[in-house]
Amino acid sequence: MTRVVEIAFDVVCPYAYLASTQIEAIAQRTGAAIVWEPILLGGVFRAIGQVDDPNATMSAAKRAHTERDLRRWAEHFGVALSRRADHPRRSVLAMRAICATAESDRPKAIHALFAAYHARGEDIADPVVVQRALDASALDGAALVARTDDATIKDDLRARTARAVERGVFGVPAMFVEGELYWGQDRLDWVEDALRRA
Repeated sequence: MTRVVEIAFDVVCPYAYLASTQIEAIAQRTGAAIVWEPILLGGVFRAIGQVDDPNATMSAAKRAHTERDLRRWAEHFGVALSRRADHPRRSVLAMRAICATAESDRPKAIHALFAAYHARGEDIADPVVVQRALDASALDGAALVARTDDATIKDDLRARTARAVERGVFGVPAMFVEGELYWGQDRLDWVEDALRRA
């Protein structure tokens, strides 16, 4: 039986980005398959009664610490990190584009959009940016962006978000191994241990 790690994510979240840069290596080391679960983090927050943008209610001290923490983790993982002054940007277009992507190509779309926002600081709320990032990953960016208006794509993303809330997701990255939830890029060691035991 194949080991499986499910990862619920929204490309707007820098911690989900950090986890996305490591999860495939963990899967390879453990012989696990990855199931990517695109969700809307804002939808999760609304469902659980949290403010849409927790950054807006952070103290100055916590905000400064979060910025240092993100840079430390990026350095630890050896990945690029660019922080936009207007973070968070709306990610609904990007997340719908990921849902519109064929499952076999979905990892390419995911990494392309994570990199656009978090490695290069591009605006994932801009359809031109989303199309260009997808095109650069050998996907049909124009077709995928066009499909973001389809009712089936919108419903799919809503349903995925609702299922995540039902499973106890309250933030991202949220990773599941054999039904057990692990939250945050700082729990990746635990995810790997769980996969080895599975």
